[in-house]
Amino acid sequence: MAVIVPVATLTPSCASRAWLSTAHPDLPIVATATANALRIYSLTSFTLLSTITGGHKRSIRSAAWQPGSRKKPVIATGSFDASVGIWSQEEDDKEEWRFAIVLDGCESEVKSVAWSAGGNLLAVCSRDKSVWIWEEVGEDDFETVAVLQEHEGDVKCVAWHPEEELLASASYDDDIRLWREEVDDWGCVSVLRGHESTVWAVEWEPIHGRNQDVASRLVSCSDDGTIRVWKKKPGQQRQQQSRLSIIRSTSAEEEWEEEGQLPKQHVRTIYSVAWSKISHRIASVGGDGKIVVYEEHSAGALVDGEANGVDHDDAARKGTDDAVTAPSVADEAHQPEDELRKDSRGNQEESPSWRVVAEYDCAHGVFEINHVSWAKAKVDGSEQEVIITTGDDGEVKIWKVS
Repeated sequence: MAVIVPVATLTPSCASRAWLSTAHPDLPIVATATANALRIYSLTSFTLLSTITGGHKRSIRSAAWQPGSRKKPVIATGSFDASVGIWSQEEDDKEEWRFAIVLDGCESEVKSVAWSAGGNLLAVCSRDKSVWIWEEVGEDDFETVAVLQEHEGDVKCVAWHPEEELLASASYDDDIRLWREEVDDWGCVSVLRGHESTVWAVEWEPIHGRNQDVASRLVSCSDDGTIRVWKKKPGQQRQQQSRLSIIRSTSAEEEWEEEGQLPKQHVRTIYSVAWSKISHRIASVGGDGKIVVYEEHSAGALVDGEANGVDHDDAARKGTDDAVTAPSVADEAHQPEDELRKDSRGNQEESPSWRVVAEYDCAHGVFEINHVSWAKAKVDGSEQEVIITTGDDGEVKIWKVS
């Protein structure tokens, strides 16, 4: 059994609730969204570098770094004031950030923002049940390319596929929707159903180190106390709609299915999950203040080698007594052949199983943990993989699994 070890608490802590922390993909910095500012911390010294204020009139709920912005970091922020801000670091003064542009359109709180892998598309979701997609068409110039309104409830999270322009969204309506562009028009290509309450977060399986013969997967967490892994059914060929057609089909075009559930360890709502690019482990946090780390084990290995190493105004935030357990290894061994997992070439594989490898109770004292992510940080003189947790106590904590 591995052990979760405290490394550091970023200083100074926030004086108010902290919602989310996101590490820059290339630089040793992390941004934290708080009730009154966006804070930039060092992942080397674990100290505050910059405090970004202004631009928004209410709390910053979400933030995301634009990929490819190493020389001049750019970050998007989503706020309870229903707006999205784009910020860029000043070249002459690294502590100063310029509020480049504001993107309006949402009619209620912005809950999540996410950049596509190419950095040209920005997805935003809101309490008004909508998902917006903007495209960067020039410096400080963005154009709305889609407003997606098929969810029936508050949309909690959006996440882009690490390779494709495929967007996932999670909602209060218990559903996960997948979106693609077809003939210059974005639409829903699949609805993932199985959760019995609000889906708080989704994250794609990282592509680095993954067996390329196996299709990408998606992990989700919910108010129902479960963490589920989804995959696309093998052997599907997507049909391109004719450019001559003026009517778009509203039916789902791709079939996705639940691959399995992770062991149930949380006793309250799970708010966030993160899938590591390095160890390929999954971490989860939630209303019970616990950090849980899971590791995948399967006879048909899905990765190359062994792994190394609140929305408090929302009535959906509540605990649950529903017990949903993961299938046992023994159960999986006796699955019918047609229920076994297939890779992209149609080869049979055993369904993967997940086990808990580490837990840490009361990670933020009595406070709920709103977000978890994986990153690299300098620990004991060397760069190591760490877990970053963000809590209602205003603290951002760094942990390692050893």
